[in-house]
Amino acid sequence: MNTATNMLNHLTDLTISPRLAKNLRRNIKERIIEFILMLAALSAVFTTFSIVAILLYESFGFFKTVSLVEFFTGTEWTPLFEDAHYGIMPLISGTLTTSLVALALAVPVGTIAAIYLSEFASHKTREITKPILELLVGVPTIAFGYFALLFVTPLLQKIYPDLPGFNMLSAGLVMGVMIVPYIASVAEDAMRAVPMSMREGSYAMGATRFQTALRVVTPAATSGIVAAYILAVSRAVGETMVVAVAAGQQPTLTFNPIDGAATITAYIVQVAMGDLPHGSIGYQSIFAAGLVLFAMTLCFNLIGHVVRKKYREQY
Repeated sequence: MNTATNMLNHLTDLTISPRLAKNLRRNIKERIIEFILMLAALSAVFTTFSIVAILLYESFGFFKTVSLVEFFTGTEWTPLFEDAHYGIMPLISGTLTTSLVALALAVPVGTIAAIYLSEFASHKTREITKPILELLVGVPTIAFGYFALLFVTPLLQKIYPDLPGFNMLSAGLVMGVMIVPYIASVAEDAMRAVPMSMREGSYAMGATRFQTALRVVTPAATSGIVAAYILAVSRAVGETMVVAVAAGQQPTLTFNPIDGAATITAYIVQVAMGDLPHGSIGYQSIFAAGLVLFAMTLCFNLIGHVVRKKYREQY
């Protein structure tokens, strides 16, 4: 009995050691930090779901008036006119055409720039060139829009005199210049991440620097390069001010880049700056157009994810 009492008194007198208290405080801090980081991650997910929910809610009211068949098959888009038509195809054609023109310029130029910076440029040249290249990202898009309208279009008209003042070609080319830094930077990072042992093995087999860059480094970095392309596609499809200023805002069903046309984003800007009452069919049309734009971007990202996963498993 005395022994049990002594042991109980001994346990009661025990206090937490300083080392254990320090570890306990550290664990509590780590748990708090983990919780904050989780909230930060969930905030991005919550924002995405909130945007989708708003698009679906507002679009539901639009599609109660306009049928899906008319919306996706119609060739006229005049929701703000008295004789309204709600065919989204002219806006889709303008969006795809300007994006394809931009990617036709940005993909080869950005990839070549990434290969040069990763495999051929000296350290000093890379440290100077890459920040200058990335400065293009900081230029306001409205400045690019007026650059396309006031400089690129007159320049193209000297080559093609019949080119109208508003056209998708100049807008697409300037968009391509805008997204070159995205491709070059992300693709160069992916190439730099390729282990040096792969390059050394290629050199040991007698390959030149150029052959190593094209046949060893580029295939090994394909997943990162594809990610750069998908980022560029999303940037081109979602561009607003360049196409609104340089391509015109006339919705025309055409895939000819020398014609003027409107894109989905340009239409959203046009309506958002107007005085349409909330809840009207014209106001709800911007959410329906935004939902289509979201679906297009989602499809491109899913395709990129599948391709990236395939090449990651292969290499």
